[in-house]
Amino acid sequence: MTDRQLQITDSRRLTGPNLFWNKAGAILDVEISGFNKGEIISLWSKQCRSLLDALHWQKEQITHRIYEGGASLVISAPIDCLYAATEVTEAAFAMTQEELNGMEVKERDYLIRLQEEIDKEKNPKLIALQKAAAQHQIKFLSDDDDISLGYGETCQVYSVNNLPSVDEVDWNTIKDIPVAMVTGTNGKSTTVRLASSVVKAAGLCCGITSTDYIRVGEKIVDTGDYSGPGGARTLLRHPETQTALLEVARGGMLRRGLGINQASCVVVTNVAEDHLGEYGINTLSDMVEAKFTVRQAISKEQDLILNADDAGSVNFAKSLDNTLVWFSWNADNPIIKQHIKQGGKACFVDDGIIIYCDGKQKQNVVAVSDIPITFEGAAKHNVHNAIAVTALCRALGFNNATIAQGLKDFDSTPENNPGRGNRFDFNGITVIVDFAHNEHGLALMAQTIKDMPAKRRLVLMGQAGDRTDELIQGLVKSALIAKPDCLVICEMLSHLRGREKGVIPIIIHDYAINLGMQEQQIIHASNTISGTQKALEWAKEGDLLLILGLTNRDEIIKLLTQVSQSG
Repeated sequence: MTDRQLQITDSRRLTGPNLFWNKAGAILDVEISGFNKGEIISLWSKQCRSLLDALHWQKEQITHRIYEGGASLVISAPIDCLYAATEVTEAAFAMTQEELNGMEVKERDYLIRLQEEIDKEKNPKLIALQKAAAQHQIKFLSDDDDISLGYGETCQVYSVNNLPSVDEVDWNTIKDIPVAMVTGTNGKSTTVRLASSVVKAAGLCCGITSTDYIRVGEKIVDTGDYSGPGGARTLLRHPETQTALLEVARGGMLRRGLGINQASCVVVTNVAEDHLGEYGINTLSDMVEAKFTVRQAISKEQDLILNADDAGSVNFAKSLDNTLVWFSWNADNPIIKQHIKQGGKACFVDDGIIIYCDGKQKQNVVAVSDIPITFEGAAKHNVHNAIAVTALCRALGFNNATIAQGLKDFDSTPENNPGRGNRFDFNGITVIVDFAHNEHGLALMAQTIKDMPAKRRLVLMGQAGDRTDELIQGLVKSALIAKPDCLVICEMLSHLRGREKGVIPIIIHDYAINLGMQEQQIIHASNTISGTQKALEWAKEGDLLLILGLTNRDEIIKLLTQVSQSG
């Protein structure tokens, strides 16, 4: 007998542009097994349409997305009634279940309760300001507590409980600032930080959001993961922000949508299989579609900057009518060549030089060897980041000379770019600390280590317990691209996540042996700090060490800083 399940797994607001469209709404994730998904969605849509029409939300739309094990059921809604909108989706689902079970569906009872929720939440002044902002072409942001008009220095912020009338706002004093959004599986943080160096070279105060902090100029406004909508709003409301660079993570986009409705340009660095299985994103193609949600924040005429070396991005872009700007390691990339032939914009490396093509002519920007974070070109992933930054900064209006200066000025130090290719040199030993935590990112970092000159190489690694055995083995395979003479395997007690102590190190050890490592080449450590100490004890002059600091990053950097200063 088939196990039948029909239940809600999540209900939430979509506060901005999202996977489904460029407007706010509500989403219901439901588990469906033992039922025909199409029938369930059809019944829910019917009930939902009836509720929306009766509530005078006739203009609001309905959509859905089917995935393995369930579906997402979505409606659009006014931004002042998003909590009530979640109640609408849930009510429609309850009515669907009643109809399936042959029960009487008492729509009127649901409508009375829903109208009460709408009446408590609706804010006519907020909606009026949103419409007026659109008419004046002024950026509008809203959240539970505040709304704001414009970005940066002229931004005006008001409490949702004390809003002005449209006529009380001096619309002529409100301005906007350039805003870029950067997403992707790997390289987001480095890209926004590297681009901020270009903005600084232009003499402007740059604000960035990232997984580590919000920074305005040289000041850290707050620490923590601010790659979601809240971080974007905080930065854009800061009066000192003159140019904003937003790191945009998958989780925030899927949970709440984008933090802003409009940006100046968008970059997708790459898309790999990471964090699958959340919010119905179960395959690589699902993840590509999710990452491309950022395009909802730009017009068709603004630059959507994409990686021509990333197969998923190339394939997805075939269905788009955006203004595409392609970037690549290689001038001979067929996407690049065809795009330039058709008069499109592109950025690539040719004979060691980053070239920008504006659709008419090719312009030399800077030598790869002059960009510190590329390690003389060995760090191909950072070459990629530099190319993406070049295209991003051209889209924001910066000239080639300023871009070149910014790229040259940026060192991937713990202060500038914590945990991303931080390099320490002492006693003839080179140590690189990196946060590479998925197979794709680690493969790139391992290739970098392999391509750098060294007498011997060491890789230190551990992994969280919520990864499958297969994913952990994939990470080991990537790490061994570096051809390490020594592998330090660390327990990560703070990240066991359901696994027993010692299990992850055994998986890593056994697979490393299976791939050709010898027992005498492997060192075990109780944590990443102890592992780093053991790596330093192993190291001799001419050696190169890759420390994958997934835990205790700050402590590892402090230890290496002390050692390098004393050495």
